[in-house]
Amino acid sequence: MSYAMSAALQTAVYAQLQGDAALTALVGSDVYDALPTGPLPALYVSLGPETVADASDTCAQGAWHEFIVTVVTEAAGFQSAKEAAGAVSDALDGADLSLSRGRLVGLWFRKAKAKRDGGGLRSIDLTFRARVEDDAA
Repeated sequence: MSYAMSAALQTAVYAQLQGDAALTALVGSDVYDALPTGPLPALYVSLGPETVADASDTCAQGAWHEFIVTVVTEAAGFQSAKEAAGAVSDALDGADLSLSRGRLVGLWFRKAKAKRDGGGLRSIDLTFRARVEDDAA
């Protein structure tokens, strides 16, 4: 197993979201790897937790990465969050991302969960699954 491509995958996912015109039209530059200090915008996207499992075979080191991207809003309803979540899904599902180490075999949308959080916030957790192989092994 190799966890060595995790940072490369995260960097590519972040860049894909930051550079997506449809998502930018909805949230501007408010796509975060780490939340900033101080007040947060009314609508933003945040990279979240990840789990990784071995996918190595006799030919290459590899891994399955399952990660969450969260859309958060202060709005009274889910409409703006769903629009942003749709843009996130469009930007990532099936995307052909270039990694600084290894290669992305595939990236797929797995599921989403919309919920009301404490303090009147609403959020949508989108789970994606990526298969990567290490070309440095």
